[in-house]
Amino acid sequence: MDNVLEIIYLSPANWHSMVHLFYVGQSERDIKITCRMLYDWGLAASQDDLKLADSAAKELEDIGGPVDLSVAIDKLQGRWKLIYSSAFSSRTLGGSRPGPPIGRLLPINLGQVFQRIDILSKDFDNIVELELGTPWPFPPIQLTATLAHKFEILGSSKIKINFEKTTVKTMGNLSQLPPLEIPRIPDSLRPPSNTGSGEFDVTYLDSDTRITRGDRDELRVFVLS
Repeated sequence: MDNVLEIIYLSPANWHSMVHLFYVGQSERDIKITCRMLYDWGLAASQDDLKLADSAAKELEDIGGPVDLSVAIDKLQGRWKLIYSSAFSSRTLGGSRPGPPIGRLLPINLGQVFQRIDILSKDFDNIVELELGTPWPFPPIQLTATLAHKFEILGSSKIKINFEKTTVKTMGNLSQLPPLEIPRIPDSLRPPSNTGSGEFDVTYLDSDTRITRGDRDELRVFVLS
């Protein structure tokens, strides 16, 4: 699959037509390729492209059938790379719910996003690579933010995560600095909308691909990294 992806990436300008070309095959492998394409170029996607991404995910969900984590929990184990999120594609901070463009709030460039899941310890970490803008002539600051959670399984395919702490670690030229743990906001001061927990459904899961749908209709596609 990686060799095929390298060929696809040669011409980002033809993104829309290539997605349709590879989606026409409708095999499980072709649909996975479609989903993987939609992350790197999804920020410039049209509404039709976003609908295509959702259709590709639904095709995989139909092929895989209902997910039962009571018998497939071992497949959750590992470090997963986020390759597509409908929140990023719609330039909002909450799935299909309208939100402000990220780039206009802070001089932050979002890098790779990962989820690290340990089925024995019930650790569920969201790991985000960030680049902070700095005044000229200073180079940007690279860092990794780890949002640590514990998870539990609800029913057959729903996962609930409970936030525990955030740790920030500088990278690059500042990698020698120790990690910084950001204090958690006391429950009494936290807005009612920020409960520190979240739920989402795992709608597709195999040995290397996972699809989830969140409580605000956010579609996410992960591959095992």
